[in-house]
Amino acid sequence: MMLVWLLVAPTVGGILAWIAGRWSSTWSRWIALAATAAELLLALALWAGHAGQPVLADRADWMAALNAPWIPDLGIRFHLAIDGLSLLLVLLTGFLGVLSVAASWTDIRERVGFFHFNLLWVLAGVTGVFLAQDLFLFYFFWEMMLVPMYLLIAIWGHERRVYAAAKFFLFTQLSGLLMLVAILGLYFAHASQTGIYTFELAELMGTRMSPTLAVWLMLGFFAAFAVKLPAVPVHTWLPDAHTEAPTAGSVVLAGLMLKTGAYGLLRFAIPLFPTAAAWWAPVAMALGVASVLYGALLAFGQTDLKRLVAYTSVSHMGFVLLGAFVGNELALQGVMLQILCHGVSTGALFILVGALQERTHTRDMGRMQGLWQTAPRMGAATMLFALASMGLPGLGNFLGEFLVLLGTYQVSPPAAIIASLGLITSTVYALWMVQRVFQGPNDHDWRVPDLNAREVAVIAALTVVILWLGLYPQPVMDTFRQSIGGLRRVAGSPSTPAVARAAPAARSGDSR
Repeated sequence: MMLVWLLVAPTVGGILAWIAGRWSSTWSRWIALAATAAELLLALALWAGHAGQPVLADRADWMAALNAPWIPDLGIRFHLAIDGLSLLLVLLTGFLGVLSVAASWTDIRERVGFFHFNLLWVLAGVTGVFLAQDLFLFYFFWEMMLVPMYLLIAIWGHERRVYAAAKFFLFTQLSGLLMLVAILGLYFAHASQTGIYTFELAELMGTRMSPTLAVWLMLGFFAAFAVKLPAVPVHTWLPDAHTEAPTAGSVVLAGLMLKTGAYGLLRFAIPLFPTAAAWWAPVAMALGVASVLYGALLAFGQTDLKRLVAYTSVSHMGFVLLGAFVGNELALQGVMLQILCHGVSTGALFILVGALQERTHTRDMGRMQGLWQTAPRMGAATMLFALASMGLPGLGNFLGEFLVLLGTYQVSPPAAIIASLGLITSTVYALWMVQRVFQGPNDHDWRVPDLNAREVAVIAALTVVILWLGLYPQPVMDTFRQSIGGLRRVAGSPSTPAVARAAPAARSGDSR
């Protein structure tokens, strides 16, 4: 029942926060904070309960699971399960959920109850995506995220919020429909082979089909996950959504919703269609490298501070796409660390940018210079997370990107070398951002309040986690190690990287 409570906490909390908001904005905020804290504590309890235990022997051995019939006539089950991979992402969801509520405590002043209802229902959808083991249930939670996030951007966003919200919805909805077609294609292909209609992930992994059908179905999943990741060239919704979203919306978008795309690749697209994924690996790796470089170059060209941080997400998540399709152990370890560290560091940057915009009422870096003199704590925090974002050793992002590049070099040295140029570019834009916003003379005579106690507490929590992931990531790596081993066994030979299987895969006659 622990997994159900992980969903109940944000779902019911959102409804209660909405109801309470009719009488008191403060009560709505406290209810939302309590609900997200409850989700975080439940995930921590689950993690603590399995700490020190021997690694799990098989994918079927979950830390916790709930499997009950939902619509038996259609083969749909309410199947939730959690392993190390899902647990870390649920922990990240609870952690950023708490900080999102705290960071928007004074930022949101209109329709506070409805705001927290939408925020918590996005978190519930994200949690469901990380737990679902039935493809129908997975799609249900996938779609559940979209409408509340659309409303967060469209109602509480900035000047061009309606345009940004509509663009976000169209991109994610259309790509989601492609995935739905692929799910149905797999459902009927399995039924034609076995006579059994089911959406169970474990059952569908054994489906045999023609190479052509496997490729088309894999591409249906890949389209949805690449848009959400986001990968070049389907990334264009992201800068607008990030720029126009309220602070909490940007944190959830960057820290969690992008991670659902990465999780989908690791949990569904590659294990369901390993041969087709191997055939597609060179293209996916090229898109990953292109995302790394394109996002970094576009970030450098921005004058809007929030848009700059948004483009860094395109670059950093390019490493995730690259590592996922390289598929060896080093690369997948790097992918998981990058997923977690990007969620923390970019979430922190969006919180800081939101706090800065709340004080200065501008995101134009050309109007900001010299803010360190009046807000030194904010300047120091921004510098720390800018250094994390550019991959400074000792901070979590460095280890994630380093392992991805190391794993990539074993498979494709040119791809690793070209992608490493993204690290150089990220150094330039990170230092340039700090220089333009906080350093230099205070020509505009800024007098803004520095971070208050609540904001310091939020940034301190993020700082502890990013330092912990950079200096002692072993407990985290132990948690996801067995899950990665299981995914690699499903996807193919543990000693053979995905790209190396591409040639024989093209000659294979089935999807396994």
